[in-house]
Amino acid sequence: MHRVVVLALDGVIPFDLATPIEVFGRLRLQGDVKAYDVRVCAPTPEVHAGQFTLRAPHGLEALEEADTIIVPGREEPADDVPEKVLISLRTAAARGTRIASICVGAFVLAATGLLDGRRATTHWLGASSFAAMFPKVDLDPAVLYVDEGQFLTSAGAAAGLDLCLHLIRTDHGSAVAADAARLSVMPLEREGGQAQFIVPEQPPAPRGSTMEPLLRWLGESAGRDLTLDEIAAHAGMSTRTLNRRFREHTGTTPLRWLHLARIRRAQHLLETTTQAVDRIGGAVGFGSPTAFRDRFKRVVGTSPQRYRQAFQTSRTNHSSS
Repeated sequence: MHRVVVLALDGVIPFDLATPIEVFGRLRLQGDVKAYDVRVCAPTPEVHAGQFTLRAPHGLEALEEADTIIVPGREEPADDVPEKVLISLRTAAARGTRIASICVGAFVLAATGLLDGRRATTHWLGASSFAAMFPKVDLDPAVLYVDEGQFLTSAGAAAGLDLCLHLIRTDHGSAVAADAARLSVMPLEREGGQAQFIVPEQPPAPRGSTMEPLLRWLGESAGRDLTLDEIAAHAGMSTRTLNRRFREHTGTTPLRWLHLARIRRAQHLLETTTQAVDRIGGAVGFGSPTAFRDRFKRVVGTSPQRYRQAFQTSRTNHSSS
């Protein structure tokens, strides 16, 4: 039987901890056979979990027998991870064990170095801190989860459910995953991505960083049709140096940063005005309606019109459409 071991560290977020326990633990296959053997382990006998303390039935040795390891988030995601935990996770990875994180549990997984050079996600509120701490990870804060094969990461809260259902579908197929989704009262596939829930403000510029003036200028100039060469010329760097230094400071590339700034501005306008979609695309800097719709769908996971239907507030700015 496939064994899932959930790793509980001090400060574990109870919701993140309970999600894999419930989703994997309740699932039954044909003949009422349990689909997964679920265990909880911790580096210490007792783990603080906010309003209560839990007693873990297994120590880190349980990771040695895991087929899948789930790493929930912690209340203080940037806290140091015990070295013995990092060693245990690296050892498990070397054996080929599948490892997945929920929410800011990605901070723990990234601390092992196992995500270096790989695409990953985490809760959007922790994205800027994650990018600063782990510049070698290709962070995508716009999606619900990322599957890199052996290593998987998910965004916050309910996205952990999406990830668990994805793992079940990978292991047992869509029909079994659909049963698990019904048990969780969840759609098997949710439209859109984490970007739908991000507060529509510009990606933060690290204060005091040498990139701050450039990021401020980019934000002010986001409505222009800028090229990488133009951005590099403004910064007084070659495009190669700009890309390297930009990624070191922000965890992404200049053009991706610019696209996100434009999309977030578009989200705000879609929520708060009645301007036509194509007009909004032009206003935030996209050269054509097609380019705007394609980029919006790629980043947010749904069309501008569907986004507006889902999130437009009652207090709209009744500008002409």
